[in-house]
Amino acid sequence: MLRALTAAEMRSADRATIEERGIPSLVLMENAAQAVARKLGEEIPTMGAEKAVVLCGKGNNGGDGLALARQLLQIWPRLDLTVAVFAERAALSKDARANWDMLAAQDFRAETVVSEADWAALLPRVGDSTVVVDAMLGTGTRGPAKGLPAQVIGDVNAGFRSAKVMAVDMPSGLGSDSSEIPGPAMRADLTVTFTAPKVSQVIGPTCERVGNLSVARIGTADSVIEALPGPRLLLNEPADVAEYAATRDRSSHKGSYGHVLAIGGSASKPGAILMASTAALRAGAGLVTVVAPSGAADGIIGTTPELMLEPAGALADGTLGPASLDARMYEGKTVVAIGPGIGRSEANEALVRKVAEECSLPLVIDADGLAAVKGVNLGGRPAPTVLTPHPGEMGRLLDRASAQIQRDRIGAARALAAATGSYAVLKGDRSLIAAPTGDVVVNPTGTPGMATAGSGDILTGMVSALLAQFPQRPVLHTVAAAVYLHGLAGEAAAGSLGEQGMLATDIARHLAAAFETVRA
Repeated sequence: MLRALTAAEMRSADRATIEERGIPSLVLMENAAQAVARKLGEEIPTMGAEKAVVLCGKGNNGGDGLALARQLLQIWPRLDLTVAVFAERAALSKDARANWDMLAAQDFRAETVVSEADWAALLPRVGDSTVVVDAMLGTGTRGPAKGLPAQVIGDVNAGFRSAKVMAVDMPSGLGSDSSEIPGPAMRADLTVTFTAPKVSQVIGPTCERVGNLSVARIGTADSVIEALPGPRLLLNEPADVAEYAATRDRSSHKGSYGHVLAIGGSASKPGAILMASTAALRAGAGLVTVVAPSGAADGIIGTTPELMLEPAGALADGTLGPASLDARMYEGKTVVAIGPGIGRSEANEALVRKVAEECSLPLVIDADGLAAVKGVNLGGRPAPTVLTPHPGEMGRLLDRASAQIQRDRIGAARALAAATGSYAVLKGDRSLIAAPTGDVVVNPTGTPGMATAGSGDILTGMVSALLAQFPQRPVLHTVAAAVYLHGLAGEAAAGSLGEQGMLATDIARHLAAAFETVRA
């Protein structure tokens, strides 16, 4: 998994590379420029025939842009290129000034733009550019862009409609650490960032301004990144999931892939536990047994005959209570999932707490079951626990408004994992998977079409199935793989049916396509 870095972590990595490893900052800048030039050539095969403008700030991001301009002129000598520098030479950073001088030594004159009048005079020359390189503000931005940079950002976003916009390291106006867009921010088609992704580039909504993200290695060793202290933010990638979709051994049998016990359902919500248990089968569990109250159990076998059923006594409201379960139900099982459709009452919550206390198996708790574990530390259980709340449920568990959760999703996921000693999945756009250690994995797959009733139940079954099949793998990786495949199946369903027309059960039906995509 790729590690995403905060601005402070990136500064530490750069400092270690320059001061401890002895790689000069100008070498890093030159490597960065070469990487961006290569990417431009890959993305735009006609680059030499395009009209390009490079927008450079006064700091090292601008230095990257000035170094890039030299590279572009070396590769495509006839390129129609304009370089706009938004500072006088004397105000540039040391490395940016060095690259200004090297560009001038090639008999190329950069345009100095220090006022709105300067920009207004230059705009007619560059307004029809087909390639815009944004190297104005970089990763060091704090607060909203103001003044001339804000004006330039607004003009490019609104007026350069035929241009492909490439951001160098970070679209101008975005901070490195926050998911909030603080003010005017460049809307890039492609961002080439250096060494590692930045936090704002992998979480929403800021990631939407980044476009396609490419990470370029410019000289910082892996060991420097690995030595950075503190909990990590990691990005889930296809290679991290491939093992979970590997071709099965021909001599395997259903007992090789675990046995999921799915507990839930009620007279008013019979479909939730059916979706979760069916998804567990679709995700590869060898066996799935459903424990549901009699009113919810009636249609389960008729709908999915591959499931096994343990009908349980129902309370007067058609839900399960503490007396509904027999400890013998856990025998021979590998993982327990509880919560979908179980109901919200003191008796239902008592049932969930009873399972958490008595069951020694890995446990996945979702939906109605989550209310039972508020304030409960599950870290002492003999096996891991996974909680899968959406923002509203996360807010109730942490006594925060849903809007607060959304403003700091990473912090909320870490807080719940730490408070409960569990693995917490905060669902939504760019779902997050947090470990009790503080590590968080960001999931990049999914589609708005998954915002439909039952999607979370499908995920519950998938998490349970992968935990059952891969008991030796790190729990964080396994849960992250389930979330990745869930999103990928949602994308496949949306591609087939449209975002408005898809149902949660369509996600389960497209799981085979998701596994095949990862396998390929």
